Formats: sequence, C-alpha cells, structure tokens
Amino acid sequence: MKKNYFKFSSLALIAGMCVIASCDNDDDPIVNPDDSSTLHGAVTSDLTLESGKTYTLDGELIVKAGATLNIEEGVTVVSLYDDKVDYILVEQGAKMNAVGTASSPIVMTSQKEEPGAWGGIHICGFARTNAEGGKGSSEIGGATYGGDKDDDNSGVLKFVRVEYTGYAFDEEHEANGITFYGVGSGTTVENCEAYHGSDDGFEFFGGSVNVKNMVAVNCSDDSFDWTEGWNGRGENLVAFQAPESVLGYDCDCLVEADNNENNFAATPVSHPVLSDLILVGNGAGKQGIRLRRGTQVEITSAKVTGKGKPLAVESAETENALLEKVSRLSGVAISGTLDSKEGIYTNDKFVADGNTSNATLGYASLEDIAKECSWMNGWTK
Repeated sequence: MKKNYFKFSSLALIAGMCVIASCDNDDDPIVNPDDSSTLHGAVTSDLTLESGKTYTLDGELIVKAGATLNIEEGVTVVSLYDDKVDYILVEQGAKMNAVGTASSPIVMTSQKEEPGAWGGIHICGFARTNAEGGKGSSEIGGATYGGDKDDDNSGVLKFVRVEYTGYAFDEEHEANGITFYGVGSGTTVENCEAYHGSDDGFEFFGGSVNVKNMVAVNCSDDSFDWTEGWNGRGENLVAFQAPESVLGYDCDCLVEADNNENNFAATPVSHPVLSDLILVGNGAGKQGIRLRRGTQVEITSAKVTGKGKPLAVESAETENALLEKVSRLSGVAISGTLDSKEGIYTNDKFVADGNTSNATLGYASLEDIAKECSWMNGWTK
C-alpha cells in the first residue's frame, strides 16, 4: 500500500473530515424518486438502487448492521467531485448485494475521471484476522472488523466496476478500489474490476473471502494486496499496467503480499490459494509478485511480466515456507529471474519446482490478455 496525498487544499481536506465526523448523526440516506437520486448518510434499513438508474454519491454512504444495500444490474453511481469525501462502507453485520451482468454491469465512477477522485468500497466482516487482538479498524470510516466467523456473509458482488478511486485522507488512511476487511467465505465476489485508481485495486485485510474473475487496470499502487492473514481462494486474476509513457508514471507491485508487518509469524498466517494469473506491469525498478513479511501462498498457473523483478521473495519465514513446500509455486512463468532477499529460496529452486524463469510473455495490451480470458469480454474497461 502506498502513502500519498490527494491534491485538495488543506482547507478542503479539513472540510471533508468535518463531514465525516458529522454524518454519524444523519438520518437515512436521501434517495429522490428520479433517475439522478442522491445518496449519503446511514443506511439503517434495506435500500434498493433500481436497475438502469443513475445515482449521485454525495459524501459517505454507510450500511449499518442489519441493513442490506441492494444494487441491481445496470446501476451507475457517480461520485461528486467536491470537498466532501465520497465512499461506501459496509459495516459488520450489514450486507451489500450488488449483482450486475456481463451486458449490464454495475459501474461506480466519479464526475472527475481522474485517479484518486473518490474513496471506493469498504466491506467489514466477522472472519478471522491476525490484527492485534483479532480485530482491526478500517482505514476509511474507522469501522471494526474481525472475529471468529470464517464463513461470515457480507453479501454478493458480481459484475461490479469501480473507477478512479484512491482518495487519500492522510499518510495513514487511503482508499483502494474495493477493500475486504475480515470478510468471510459466505460472501460471493466474482467479476469485479478496479480501473485507474491511485492506490491498490483490491486489498484483503485477513478474512477468508474467495474471489473469481478479478481485473485491476492501471492502479498506480499495487493491483492486488493482502495482509493480516487472508486465507481465501482466488481464480482468474488479471492485472495490467499501461506503459509509463502512456500513464506518465510507473506503478508499484502487481501483487504485494504480507502476513503481518509487525509480527511475521502472527496467526492465522496469510495463505491464499490462487490459480490462473496474468500480471503485466510497468516500471523496471518494481516487483511483480512480492511475497514478504511471513506470508505463505499457493499459486498454480501464473504469467508475470513487465517488471524488473517479476517475482521477489523476502523474509526467512516466507522463503522457508516455499523451501519446505508449505507454500507452493507451480506452473509460474516469469519474464526474468526470481529475486531472493535471504538466499533461502532461490531461482534454481523455483525452476526445480516446475516453474519457468526468463520466459517470453508477449502481452502488449489488455486486449492481448482478453484474448485468453473470454470471461473479461463485455463488462471490463
């Protein structure tokens, strides 16, 4: 995750923070009956955004415990570009059922088509995390997450695209495309895209949520990021970063993976099981997949290119897990060689485990990836 500032004036930021503090006492969200309804405040009873309509997000929308935010196919939510901080937060015990289709996805975007324009989606569940004391507080909204319900259900996200997210409140509080905080395996997450955000595309703070058909495009920080003991499964993960000559900057990692930055051995240990990855980056000085801080992982079938260090492993805990086959890499092809910080799990061992280094992987565009991934067609941007 990257620490950066959004380019509002300090007075605007203070005004935005005042809005956050005051909205706890708001009434139910304002929802007008026309096609340009305005959303803000607390959702305390079930609310449905109707198919094909456009809604305006004006500040934060917080789904409270016991309530469900239903979003039907073809809905567009447009964040106002002003001094208020716009984001959607689903608290523990609440649900978000956002169910689009390939031909009619749900799109959440901004009036200002610029990375960092709004605060994205944040979902908090009761699944386990290795945050200190087993519970944490969301970076955006300060909501509690974590518990002991690994099968917790926070709802459904299908065919959802979030655009131009990444608002940074300050150095420690930043907004990804979609952030999963202690989200359980009872939650369904399929066919989601994070497009052109200034922070991570998708980030997992512990939990056991499974994801499928996920696309991160031009996210200037990490495309996929996990920490605090994520133990879910991921299938069909795509990341693409356009060339620096197009974007004007290089992006950070395609995958940045931690167990716990303060305690590499914290339990439950991060150990996602991932398959079928295509990761294309920009920036010769950055990592593609960066496994560090005690994380474990199982990856089957992956292609990684476009980074000076397409696969990097760090910390004795992470490298020993690979050496001892607690973690497994199988069918992974990288455009360079594995970079080992500790020298425990080396490129020779990586190749001996059935992987390929110095592979030629010719992905010049997102369209090249889509030719191999027909599930992307029709709803991605």
